[in-house]
Formats: sequence, structure tokens, C-alpha cells
Amino acid sequence: MGDVLTARLRALDTSQATQTLAQIRRGLEKESLRITPQGYLAQTQHPKALGSALTHPYITTDYSEALLEFITPPTTSLSEPIALLEDLHRYTYQHIDDELLWVNSMPCIMTADDEIPIAQYGSSNSGKMKTVYRVGLGERYGRRMQTIAGIHYNVSFDRDFWLHHQAAEGDTSQLQSFISRRYFDLTRNFQRYSWLINYLFGASPAVCASFLDGRDHELITLTRGTLYQPYATSLRMSDIGYQNNAQSALSISYNNLEEYVRDLTAAINTPEAMYEDIGVKQNGEYRQLNTNILQIENEYYSSVRPKQVALSGERPTQALARRGVEYVEIRTIDLNPFDPVGINEEQMRFLDVFTTFCLMSESPALSRDVLRAAKNNIRQVVYRGRDTSVELCNFGTPTTLKTWANKLLDRMVPIAELFDKAHGSNAYSEALTHQRDKVAHPALTASARILATLEDEQQSFFDFAMEQARKHQDYFLNQTPSAKVTAELEALAEQSLAEQAEIEASDTMSFEDFLASYYRDDA
Repeated sequence: MGDVLTARLRALDTSQATQTLAQIRRGLEKESLRITPQGYLAQTQHPKALGSALTHPYITTDYSEALLEFITPPTTSLSEPIALLEDLHRYTYQHIDDELLWVNSMPCIMTADDEIPIAQYGSSNSGKMKTVYRVGLGERYGRRMQTIAGIHYNVSFDRDFWLHHQAAEGDTSQLQSFISRRYFDLTRNFQRYSWLINYLFGASPAVCASFLDGRDHELITLTRGTLYQPYATSLRMSDIGYQNNAQSALSISYNNLEEYVRDLTAAINTPEAMYEDIGVKQNGEYRQLNTNILQIENEYYSSVRPKQVALSGERPTQALARRGVEYVEIRTIDLNPFDPVGINEEQMRFLDVFTTFCLMSESPALSRDVLRAAKNNIRQVVYRGRDTSVELCNFGTPTTLKTWANKLLDRMVPIAELFDKAHGSNAYSEALTHQRDKVAHPALTASARILATLEDEQQSFFDFAMEQARKHQDYFLNQTPSAKVTAELEALAEQSLAEQAEIEASDTMSFEDFLASYYRDDA
């Protein structure tokens, strides 16, 4: 498998196409809960000054009215997404009174499920669909699970890169077909190797005991109100995070675009008995969009998703089937509570290298057994990863995390060097070296730093998280916001509210007819 990687990298370099790596486009989606000064989930509505959660291009909500999501548009710049996130946080803090933004992936303090406010998107059919979908998620899995936050890393390679790469592969198919096929190769390898991301960037080794109140788990008490595992890395990605019993029986193929679309389409059209028991409506109020295994495609939880921007009224699978894969969404990244916006440029550089490694390495089809082994590797790492002697399944061969991680990082060295060549610096190689340091010294990982703070200060997870939230609040409030940026964000907020009102005024069909049209195969 290393020979394939080496040959592809050599072809990229000798064809003078290395510079196309500088044209990789990346965007971020960063979630943060709004909380009260006492640390409870905010019960206030999405602030009007932040605009419409339905139509604002940069500021929206995810599951809960209190779960903000900041979105950066795709760009070739590494600094622009971080700078925009800083601007969005600074602007938000100007408009949420004394509320704070929770800086950890795992929430706290959790009260009753029905006290978690579901996101509202207005009275239009599209807005109502978004809210009903979230009502359904709460009915199916409980609202608490939906308050977990993370960062999604969206990445796409430039068209010139694909032209050079396709020529080097000797492929004569239509370009978009080639691109889609190679992106699916990337997604399969990501599932094989994403345990490394959990180890390096996991930042949820402990949780608030209130999150697991009434649930079975295998965590132990660290400090007051705090549960953990001594070598945990990313409990957000464990089975205490996103659970879905009905989905566990699903087998969604990542072997190619056609099978992926076929399997997801079947899931949103296949009834599920436990959801039929819930029913679609109760006393005239929607409880979910339908009673199928998935209400919509995005309900399927995966660590990585092939994506295409959907047009108005278009389902994600329809967009993929019609126009192929445009980019890949990586969904395994915890919020780093030590960074003001939860992520930094060095992480982004490594993610560029890692995704390129997944793309350029040989990627055989994923059998059920291989996928099962990959999922077990993740389970081992999220619970026990900082014991780097833990054994993982490396294509059927038991291998310690430390040994396998170092081998993978070794294979990424020439990729980092190509990125350095494209950017005219050593920043990518330095980022890779820092990840190697984390393998040699687990105490350098964010998960270890969090636990060390809890143990040294005898802090609860809640106290630590509140302290970090207040530090970040001070960081943003003590900076003078740019008058230009403030004016732009105020204008965007007003424009988004006007767009929502226009959508609401233009609706002409009933919600039932809207849903029927949305789910129609030829829509």
C-alpha cells in the first residue's frame, strides 16, 4: 500500500502539480452551547441581533435553540477561517448579555430532557421541516445527546489538482466521475485511520455526571460530579455520545457513489417499528417527519460524509447523484477548550496532510468485517488511547497504537514536505512533528492536559469548563471589535431576517404537500 502512495506523490511532484496543494479549500462549522452565568443551558431564544438561523450564511443553530453553529465559507487560506470565527465569537458576545459560550464538546449542567429548547426556524415550510426533524431526533434518541458539540472540517481539492491526478492515473473517465470515485476512496481510508485523529485531537476525556444520569456506562468517578476513564481521549466519539440502536443495523456502503446513494435512499424509505410506535403526529402536532429508519439523510451518523451543495428543495442524495461529490466533511474533531475558537491553524495543517494521505493511499473496498474492526479501533482509542500500548487491529494484525501511529506519521512526511513546497514554508512539517511528539509523550495531548488540570487543581469537569468559558469570554469582550466587521455582520443579520420573511410570505403549499414533494424521488 505504501508503493501506491509513493507513486502518486512522485507523479504529483514530477508533473509540477505540487502547487495545486496550495489551492485546497477548507471551511469550518463550529458548534457552541449558550449557557447562563451559572452554567445551565440558556433558555433564551436565538438572539435577533444574530440574524435568522434559517438564512444567515455564518451564524445558525444546530439541534437546540441554545446550540450556536458558526460557519466559515470555503477558502484556500488557513488564517481566514480562524479570523472569521474570532469575529463571529466577538460579535456574538456583544449580543448575548451575560451568557457565555460553552467551550467543551460534552455539555453540562444537564437537567430534564424537556428543558432543552429545540431550535426554531420560523413559520415557512422549510423552517418548520428543520424544527420537526429536530423534534424527531429528540423523540428517537433523547434531546440530551443532541447537545454534544464539535467542529466539522470541510475540505475539497482544486480542479487543477484533479486534472493532474487523473492524467497521472491514466484515467479516461468523465472528470466528475473520477473525482467522486477518489473522494469515496478518501472516505474509506478516513474510517480506517480516523482513530489517529481521536488520539491526537481528542479533548473530551471526562464528562459531567449529569449527562449520564440514568444511563448505564463504564466510566468511573474522578472528582465531584465528574466521570472519566484514565486514558480516555474523546468520549464524545464513544458509545456514551451519539447512540442509535436502529442505525446499528444499517450497512451504508462507502465503496462508491451509487451504492452510498442507494443505501441512504433505502434508509429514508424503510419503516422502522420503534419509530412507528412514536407516530408522526400527536394531537395534531408533529413528533417526527416520518417513521422510517432515517427521517432525512443527515440523520445517519458518520465520522465522514461525502457532500455536494444541495439546491433549494433538493435532498442530499439527489444532489450527490446529480452532480457528484464536491467536498468531504470530517466530523470527528472535539472542541479544544484551550483555543478561543476551539481549533487552530496547526490542527488544520495536519488535517490537510491527513486527508491527503487518505486520498493518495490505496483504498480497498470496506467489508463489514473491516468496518467492524475500524469501529472497534475507535472504541479502544476513545476509552484507552493514551495508554499507547493498547492494541489495535491493523488490517488483521494486532499492533500497538504507538507503533501504528508512528508508521502512519512516517508515511505522511513526504506529503507534509509537498505542502511545505507549495506554501514556501516548513509549517506543515512542523505540524507533523508536533503530532509525533504527542505519540511519544501522551501528556502533550489536549485530553491529557484536561485531566492533569482536573487532578492537579482537584476541579470538577464543570468547574474547569466554566473557568475556560470565562477566560474565552474575557478574551473576546476585551478586544475592540472592528467597526467594519460589526457593520457587515449587522447588515447580514438584517438581510437574513428579511430573507426569512420573504420565504415565509412566498409559501403557497401546505406543509404536508411540501413534505410529499421533498420526498418524491423525481423532485
